[in-house]
Amino acid sequence: METYPTKLERREPGQLAITWSDGQTRVYTNGELRDACPCATCREKQTKPPPPSTALPVIGLSEARPLAITGMQPMGNYAYSISFSDGHDTGIFSFELLRALGKAAE
Repeated sequence: METYPTKLERREPGQLAITWSDGQTRVYTNGELRDACPCATCREKQTKPPPPSTALPVIGLSEARPLAITGMQPMGNYAYSISFSDGHDTGIFSFELLRALGKAAE
């Protein structure tokens, strides 16, 4: 039997806790979830070498603000679509991926 989320909870700023059907609670940072986005665009960026560094990188307004989760929508009985404050909202995070990420809560 596969585990599934039974509770979602915002914790200290920038953290999400998910309690799973087997009783385990895992804690995720917004940045960790954003970096692990499984959409095609993000997977492509994750496999490319980083661009050469510049003396003064240019960042947009959304990058200057703390990253936040602005929404989570269930996708059937297998995943969540997560929207972030940087405007990204195309990643579908399967329960299997979410269970592998994060750290067990103490």
